[in-house]
Amino acid sequence: MNAQRSPGTPLTLYARSRGLPLTAAALACAALLTLWVASRPGVYLDPYRRVPLLSLAPLLASAAIGVSLHSYARDLDDTAVRPWWPRRLAHLLVLTALAAAALASAVPGQAEVFGAPAMVRNTLGAVGLTAGAAVLCGARASWMPTTLYFSGVYLSGASPRVRRETVLTWPLQTGPQPGAWAVALTLFVAGSALCAVYGARPEGPRG
Repeated sequence: MNAQRSPGTPLTLYARSRGLPLTAAALACAALLTLWVASRPGVYLDPYRRVPLLSLAPLLASAAIGVSLHSYARDLDDTAVRPWWPRRLAHLLVLTALAAAALASAVPGQAEVFGAPAMVRNTLGAVGLTAGAAVLCGARASWMPTTLYFSGVYLSGASPRVRRETVLTWPLQTGPQPGAWAVALTLFVAGSALCAVYGARPEGPRG
């Protein structure tokens, strides 16, 4: 007799339904790409050349995390006996911790010169923006507002007047500025809370 295939544990089923294996692979690729770019001689010797990397890597990681927030059975989630917000919150916290640790470990340098603290800060802020956007726009489009914001900040960062505004240009700060950290942490807490309570906006099937 052929053995009946086990459907898997609840954790395994959850991971498959959210595409977490692909998300983990995307985070690993982002970390490897970061390590390769950051280890190049020009970037290693000149910390200011890491600024584009400190924007791109968190964007890639937050986009992967945002897409994983999509639920294919939102109606079943809403009618479940147990509340879903602890699972959504754990989902975000675990993936964000993995992304921040992986990207920070791939960036050399000290806190004052666009090192690991700046990467952690930007990852937290990017994930917070993306999580909040998932509630408003849906998980599949959650990366768009974050990309627009980071792109606008990076393009406007050439202005000395704009660069000094920590609250507006926190992704461009070197790392230890309290104002930049306050903005990033506020975005992460607010976005994670919204996503945990309300979940990603329901979306129709792909065409």
